[in-house]
Amino acid sequence: MTARKIIIDTDPGQDDAVAILLALSADQLDVLGITTVAGNVPLRLTSKNARVVCELAGRPDVPVFAGCDGPMERKLVTAEHVHGKTGLDGADLPDPKMPLQDQHGVDFIIQTLRDHPPGTVTLCPLGPLTNIATAMTRAPDIIPRIQEIVLMGGAYFEVGNYTPAAEFNIYVDPEAADIVFKSGIPLTAMPLDVTHKALTTPSRIKAFRDIGTPVGQTVAGWIDFFDRFDMEKYGSEGAPLHDPCVIAYLLQPDLFQGRHVNVQIETSSDLTLGMTVADWWRVTDCAPNAMFMGDVDADGFFDLLTRQIAKL
Repeated sequence: MTARKIIIDTDPGQDDAVAILLALSADQLDVLGITTVAGNVPLRLTSKNARVVCELAGRPDVPVFAGCDGPMERKLVTAEHVHGKTGLDGADLPDPKMPLQDQHGVDFIIQTLRDHPPGTVTLCPLGPLTNIATAMTRAPDIIPRIQEIVLMGGAYFEVGNYTPAAEFNIYVDPEAADIVFKSGIPLTAMPLDVTHKALTTPSRIKAFRDIGTPVGQTVAGWIDFFDRFDMEKYGSEGAPLHDPCVIAYLLQPDLFQGRHVNVQIETSSDLTLGMTVADWWRVTDCAPNAMFMGDVDADGFFDLLTRQIAKL
C-alpha cells in the first residue's frame, strides 16, 4: 500500500509532539515536512520543539520549516500556562542538532502542493490555521490540489476551552479558520467533543512509561506535566490528548464517529469570537462543509497510540 503523503502544521505543545511521534512511527504515512506556527508558544519555540521531536523519533531527515509568527489580523495569544515556558515541559531533552530549513513554511506548503499531483497531499493542522489560510490566500491555485484537511480545532457540545465559547486553536486566529472552513476542501475536524473523551488516565500514562524506551518515558513525562492543568480545570481523571486524534484518524478512521455538517467561524463578536458554529442538528439550509467528529473509541485510540509509540 502506498503511504499517504501529509504535511503536519503544528505549534508543539506536548500533545502536538505526541501527534508528530505517532505520524513518524507509521509506515502508512509519508511525512513530507513539518511546518510550524505560533500558537501554544511563540514561533521560535515551536520551530525548536518540532525538531526536538523529530530527533527524539530518530527522524532528523524530516524537514522542519518555520511559518507565521502571529495571526493574520490579531495579536498573538499563547498558552504557556498549559504547556510550560518551553512548550515541552515535562521532559529534559537536548537542543536539536538538525537545522531549521531556510524556506518559509507557507512557501513550502505552496511549493509542495504544486509539485505533487492534485489530490495526493493531505494537510494536518494541529494548531492555529494561520499558515494554511495564508498559503490559500497567497496561492489560490493550491486549493483544489489539496486531498483533504484533517485538523484539531473547534467544539460544539463542549463549547470552549480558552473562552466560554471558543477552542484555543480557532480562537488564536479566527480569520484564518474562517478562510479554511470556507475553502470547499474536504475537511475533517477533531473538536473538543472528541478530544475530551480521549483522557490520559493514570493507567494509560503508565502504559507509555512501561514501554521502557526513551520515547515512552518522554511521552509519559510530557503527559504528566500537561495533565495537571486540565485535570484541575475539568475535575477529570485525566486530561484530553487533543492533537494525536488527527493522526489516529488517518491511521484508523473507524475509531471516530461524526456528522457531515455546516461549520461557520465567528469572527466579529467580542462575546463568541472564535466559536465554531456547527449545524449538528441540520436546522439550517447551509451546505455541509466539514466532517465534524463527535465521538471516539478512547480505548482503541490509546491502544493504537501505545502500540505505535513502542515502535520508536
